[in-house]
Amino acid sequence: MQKLSRDDLLSLEQYAEERPTFRDRVMAHKKNRRLDLGTNAALYFEDRLTMQYQVQEMLRIERIFEAGGINEELEAYNPLIPDGSNWKATFMVEFPEEAQRREMLGRLVGIENRVYVHVADFERVYAIADEDMERADEEKTSAVHFLRFELPSEQVAAMKSDASLMAGIDHGNYQVEVRPVADNIRQALINDLD
Repeated sequence: MQKLSRDDLLSLEQYAEERPTFRDRVMAHKKNRRLDLGTNAALYFEDRLTMQYQVQEMLRIERIFEAGGINEELEAYNPLIPDGSNWKATFMVEFPEEAQRREMLGRLVGIENRVYVHVADFERVYAIADEDMERADEEKTSAVHFLRFELPSEQVAAMKSDASLMAGIDHGNYQVEVRPVADNIRQALINDLD
């Protein structure tokens, strides 16, 4: 999947005009890219469109219009665009009550390394977490992680041939498996494998 360049972005003025329509398009697109993993975790699979929206929003919020600042945003978000043999996702641990969230983040140390996808009868593919920076320590994990699922070529081929897909977490304090992944999400993920 092609990375974003400055030529792909709208100026602040253009974005202000087109934002409502663009936002509606992105929100509809994202409905096919969210996978709940039980009641307290979710994967938000990223792609070029979700990252374009993220960059445009950051430029808007921070009023960035100079080349250097735009390039910094592109450098930060381009790594979250899939490369054709992988899926990239924002992983969220979601506990609404602050006290419970703090307690569970302490009990879920390492959860980001126990998230997996499972194509047909192949071996599970566990996420490679937080390649940009460490987001956890020995006492607690973060509520947000960035994951990459690097698929072997035979699994990419199987997905393109309509193979089944499962996903889950096998952490000692949080275990869940989604079997099968809903077809709308599976189809969106197949499109990332180009």
